[in-house]
Amino acid sequence: MKNSFLQNNIAERIGGKQFGKDDTIYKFEKIKRAKRAAMAANPDTELIDMGVGEPDEPAFPIVVETLSKEAGKPANRFYTDNGILTFRVAVKEYMKKMYDVELDAEKQINHVIGSKSALSLIPSCFINPRDISIMTTPGYPVLGTWTRYLGGEVVNLPLLKNNGFFPDLETLTEDQRKRAKLLYLNYPNNPTGAAASVEQYQTAVNFCNKNNILIVSDAPYAPLNYVGKPLSILSLPGGMDCAVELHSMSKGFNMTGWRLGWICGNALAVNAFAHVKDNADSGQFAAIQIAAAKALESAEKITPLICEKYNRRLTALAAILSEMGFDAKRPDGSFFMYVGIPKTIKNGRTFESGEAFSQWMITEKMISTVPWDDAGSYVRFSATFSASDLEDEKRVLNVIKERLKNVEFVF
Repeated sequence: MKNSFLQNNIAERIGGKQFGKDDTIYKFEKIKRAKRAAMAANPDTELIDMGVGEPDEPAFPIVVETLSKEAGKPANRFYTDNGILTFRVAVKEYMKKMYDVELDAEKQINHVIGSKSALSLIPSCFINPRDISIMTTPGYPVLGTWTRYLGGEVVNLPLLKNNGFFPDLETLTEDQRKRAKLLYLNYPNNPTGAAASVEQYQTAVNFCNKNNILIVSDAPYAPLNYVGKPLSILSLPGGMDCAVELHSMSKGFNMTGWRLGWICGNALAVNAFAHVKDNADSGQFAAIQIAAAKALESAEKITPLICEKYNRRLTALAAILSEMGFDAKRPDGSFFMYVGIPKTIKNGRTFESGEAFSQWMITEKMISTVPWDDAGSYVRFSATFSASDLEDEKRVLNVIKERLKNVEFVF
């Protein structure tokens, strides 16, 4: 096939003439390939997948039943544009009950077709060429990717253990502070599992109000909190002046594939987002929004059960890994456990990176994890492994223990 003229027409932001010619294999593809190879080589051995970052169960029956009931109603067939009031009111009541945050349903809340979609649209509201988005590493890159697409720049701040896996904003230069428009925070954090404290959030709020920066608080894991009441940055003094927060139906309600969440907070920022969104999509199906409203109304029955399960699994996993010498403890939130890798196996191989250790775990122990080498060498275990019931959950955890117990790790 001859080269199409389109090769020369592809935007430089995604590679231009070289688009599609990069043969780099990204880490998630490497993990998929390693899993396939390991299963082919060990067809009679179960692969324990602790790399999946989504809930392992479907939405609760009351939510599914509501969707089924609403899906066929003629009134729900239309475009919803920036959302229906039923969902916004449910969000308003939920945010008050869960986070003690007061919001105007009309001016401070807008539905989003998943947090990823929202993160891709926010830069269009604020970023001009040479403006800066402050991101964290390791972290979820979407807002930074779109910042670059628009001609902006990204400054990455490392998440380090000695700083509680919170970015050190004081390391930003005077020029970076002047050009920064957005600060991305994600707590409870993926992949570290760290939950931001009131003091950490207040530091960020004070910094951003002083430097005229909007905080984009990406909070899909906020309901999965194991150390007290979940925290919203909007509940802090000055938070509503400089922040918007993204919430999701995915993690705390088992509704990942439903693609629904919301943005809330500063009214002007939410209005700017709604304007851009209105030119990007026509809204999520009304029946899904109504079902999500039912989930939010039932949050006190749904979310505690989800938290109980992941808290239990993470506590057990921390005990197992600690026995093996890992510096492992149950995280404060999310369903992730982020642990430093061993340097070597006694009288065995050396691990030069998290990726190398992750590949060894898949190949030799049939346990899949996700490596992170952005700010030290770590792997992320997820408590969302597949288990049919409590007994099966215990069985899976025992399998992990049995496969690792005879390995002498050196840290």
